[in-house]
Amino acid sequence: MNTKQHTLKDSISFSGKGLHTGTRVNMTLRPAGIDHGIKFKRVDIEGEPTIDADADLVVDVSRGTTLEQNGARVSTVEHVLAAVVGYQIDNIIIELDGPEIPIMDGSALSFAEKIEDIGVEEQNAFREYIELDHAIYYNDPKRSVEMAFLPLDDYRVTVMVDYNSNVLGSQHATLNELADFKKEISPCRTFCFVHELEFLLNQGLIKGGDLDNAVVVVDRSVTDEDLKRLAKKFDKGEIIVKEDGVLNNTNLRFKNEPARHKLLDVMGDLALVGKPIKGQILAARPGHAANVELAKKIKKAYKAKKKSAPKYDPSEKPLLNSSEIYKALPHEHPFKLVDKIIYLDHKSVVGVKNVAISEPYFQGHFPDNPVMPGVLQLETMAQVGGIFVLNTVEDPENYWTFFMGVNNCKFRKPVVPGDTLVIKCELLAPIKRGIAQMKGEAYVGDTLVCEAEILANITRKS
Repeated sequence: MNTKQHTLKDSISFSGKGLHTGTRVNMTLRPAGIDHGIKFKRVDIEGEPTIDADADLVVDVSRGTTLEQNGARVSTVEHVLAAVVGYQIDNIIIELDGPEIPIMDGSALSFAEKIEDIGVEEQNAFREYIELDHAIYYNDPKRSVEMAFLPLDDYRVTVMVDYNSNVLGSQHATLNELADFKKEISPCRTFCFVHELEFLLNQGLIKGGDLDNAVVVVDRSVTDEDLKRLAKKFDKGEIIVKEDGVLNNTNLRFKNEPARHKLLDVMGDLALVGKPIKGQILAARPGHAANVELAKKIKKAYKAKKKSAPKYDPSEKPLLNSSEIYKALPHEHPFKLVDKIIYLDHKSVVGVKNVAISEPYFQGHFPDNPVMPGVLQLETMAQVGGIFVLNTVEDPENYWTFFMGVNNCKFRKPVVPGDTLVIKCELLAPIKRGIAQMKGEAYVGDTLVCEAEILANITRKS
């Protein structure tokens, strides 16, 4: 899986009908900058409102996934989102001049082909993966749905379906490598059963449905009159039932095409967690409602994890040791307060401070009850943040970093000799005119002991 974020090399466009609305829609996928994420834009509405690809914005899952935000909706988002996930695209704008993603041939193949033709490009920022150390489950006993997220340092999806049908029976499909998405998953079309067809038409759905953009499975006996009536509704000269139980001249692209299409839907719906996933997804009899509920649970668990202490393994080699840190920061004893930098990306940094009884401030700061002074906790936090700020320029040796201010500082628990402080600083806004605003948090174990918003200034040496 990619280490860095990616976007499209250039814009690509599509035109087609919405499956349910029947409305002709023009859609353009455009590159977007670092940390932009996946957003839809309704260019046919005044103000061109945007809609985030976010599970919490789902408002309908009846026959597809619909999002709503800023007074605008976009429907049937799952197929194009599956293609975005399949090509590991992090930042993209999906512009459309109608309410629904064009259905194309009912699969994601058209999207995959054009994305592959235009290509994707790496961006100078690390991907933030959703990684959890525990399983997450979703069950819907009424629909016999079972879904699970399992921890894995990769991305895999396995789907099992059972439609109680003589035509389909039980099927399963697996995606073990994202590189296989185009060939193995993207061509698989949406489908429905013949007994659903007239009901959906009568409900005002699938107005853009056609035998060219969906597989219709014949799961009951149909008369010539039934076929004539369907032919009239779909404006076809003739409809027949093929030997493999599907209507008209449709040939299944895979024996288990329905299961593969369900896997495609799972990928697209789980894109709504908002970040790329590292994990194994197991799904039995999934649907859009279940997919979205699992996405919400994964998102909630990841939010809770982000509020917890950064993971620290003392046996792992640090990114920077103390000697390397203080080649960048011009401090000497007794102000060499940071021992390691263990994580650093384009918006955050994590450092480690081992609190030892031999440090000079303990001689006078409550000698009978030694406590690390709060001002030195803040100084340690500022030094960790200083490493981040220096990392944003090409020649850090030619810059000074100065601690400018602190807001919303709270000391929540005393820090004492023997403690190991793990400090995370995260950028709150882009650095402008050399000023960085960061949120700092310091942990001992899983306990938050200090937090503050800090301001730093980076200045070129004269």
